[in-house]
Amino acid sequence: MGALAHMLTIRSVRWARPRRVCFSIRSLLLLLGLLSALPAAAATRIVSLAPNLTELAFTAGAGKLVVGTVEYSDYPQAARAIPRIGDAFRIDYERVLALQPDVVLAWEPGTPQPVVERLRSLQVRVQIVRTRSLADIAAGLRQIGELAGTQAVAERQAADFEQHIEGLRQQFAHRTNLTVFLQINDRPLYTINGQQIMSEVIALCGGRNVFADLNDLAPQVSVEAVIAADPDVIVATGDARAEGLDLWRHLTYMHAVRDGNLYSVLPDDLARSTTRLAAGARSLCLTLETARQKRLEKTP
Repeated sequence: MGALAHMLTIRSVRWARPRRVCFSIRSLLLLLGLLSALPAAAATRIVSLAPNLTELAFTAGAGKLVVGTVEYSDYPQAARAIPRIGDAFRIDYERVLALQPDVVLAWEPGTPQPVVERLRSLQVRVQIVRTRSLADIAAGLRQIGELAGTQAVAERQAADFEQHIEGLRQQFAHRTNLTVFLQINDRPLYTINGQQIMSEVIALCGGRNVFADLNDLAPQVSVEAVIAADPDVIVATGDARAEGLDLWRHLTYMHAVRDGNLYSVLPDDLARSTTRLAAGARSLCLTLETARQKRLEKTP
């Protein structure tokens, strides 16, 4: 073999090995990339840490996959039969682990962060579902549908909810603005601030929450503070008893009392961040519309 041929042979051998190695590495990286791009398997065992998330799971078509939930998960009826693993603040971690969930649904803003951190430290997959706004409810449905492999049902329900909310927005957003005190408990007296989803519903209906600027999501207020705010309308919901409105009836110098604008609405339709809020929002919007008509009738 000539010197030139010998040099070319050596060079080809020297370069051949790295090229085969590089091809092998590229193949491995490509394979890993393809594997990481594959969708995660749909969850078949779900634990919910909030009643509204349990309800959303049913709405998204994943109710039969919920194997554990917390107290007060009572809607729909089938949710009442699901085993309990605690309540909103205390979780039986051993029971959660025994259920072997593929995913645990935690609620923002309701589930305490230490609970989420503890579950993750136990190698439990936790998904945060945010329901701070009306838009979040539709997004939460889609998120749960994606996790459970029920995307078609979830998308249909989410779109239906969005359509109902948009219809209310178009119908009531430009009505005469009314100031509203939403009474969620009467003893002690509690209301909501502007960051709570029910405050968004008030705005959707053409109202303004008189305590929107307070810091706490559900602040305690005094009777004197409500008198000073002098709302056009007082609406009792949540844990407020029907007779809770009796707090105001003798205060005839208040606008809401003088105009006869004291109302009660069904608590679960308005207080829970689920698709039932569409019905609750319509009820509240019609209530405020009634209040507007009363004001017009009393106007000289």
